[in-house]
Amino acid sequence: MIGLTLKHLRYFQALAQHRHFGRAADACAISQPALSLQIKELEALFGVALVERNAREIRLTSVGEALLDKARGILLAVGELDDLARAAKGPLAGRLRMGVIPTVAPYLLPRIIAALSDRLPELDLHLREAMTEVLIAELQEGRLDVAILALPISEPTLTEFALFDEDFVLVRPAEDAGNPVPSPQTLQTMRLLLLEEGHCFRDQALSFCQMDATRPGALMEGSSLSTLVQMVGAGMGVTLIPDMAVDMETRSADVAIARFPAPRPRRTIGMVWRKSNPLAEQLMQMGAIVRGAARP
Repeated sequence: MIGLTLKHLRYFQALAQHRHFGRAADACAISQPALSLQIKELEALFGVALVERNAREIRLTSVGEALLDKARGILLAVGELDDLARAAKGPLAGRLRMGVIPTVAPYLLPRIIAALSDRLPELDLHLREAMTEVLIAELQEGRLDVAILALPISEPTLTEFALFDEDFVLVRPAEDAGNPVPSPQTLQTMRLLLLEEGHCFRDQALSFCQMDATRPGALMEGSSLSTLVQMVGAGMGVTLIPDMAVDMETRSADVAIARFPAPRPRRTIGMVWRKSNPLAEQLMQMGAIVRGAARP
């Protein structure tokens, strides 16, 4: 189509993602009028409306939805052409967009960043913290290059690279320190504090405790592991947290840590990227660096 540019498609994809002209313009680092002009030009090229505008948000028309699907594929292919050129130059360098789930980011990122800065000094790491579902979507759409999250993902378009396994530990009020470690069945009778829906760690904890998330009164929710630990210290219940979070989250809370007997609840943390990514070999090498940095 004469006149259609990658800029048109990038701005349209940003608008479809944010559903708001102002937020999309900020994400693209341009003014709102400039973004609006690009979208109007795109609509003129197609001869139909691509978005429905109102005061609060925008919605895509049926043609807009179809264009978005094609635009994502085009932009992903163009991005992988750039990666193909980067892959031929050797070690990873330049911008790399990495997503990390919230139950890993605060505890592992400092070590990862230090190791990657030392081993890959030309790498320009751009970080994004979000829940698993968001990270997977952004990987598949080409808005992220790699993500660190809990495995397995079981998406046929993605490569999984295991980094390490870690146990879950029980956090309970300090006065319970001498009590026996509760079994999963006993935990069902206690008030369990969990992360909000959407966190994969929540689902893993529920699975270990063999609990139904819809059972009234059995669960309380927090927005972060730090909040959960402080709630335990206030006597509101017990919680499970990953081993990597223990030192940071319990140092200022009046709580006790208990480790479960075998078979212990645990998770596998790994890196994930698109199978079509030309940087796959370099990402494997990066994974080995991250794996080494993650060791206690």
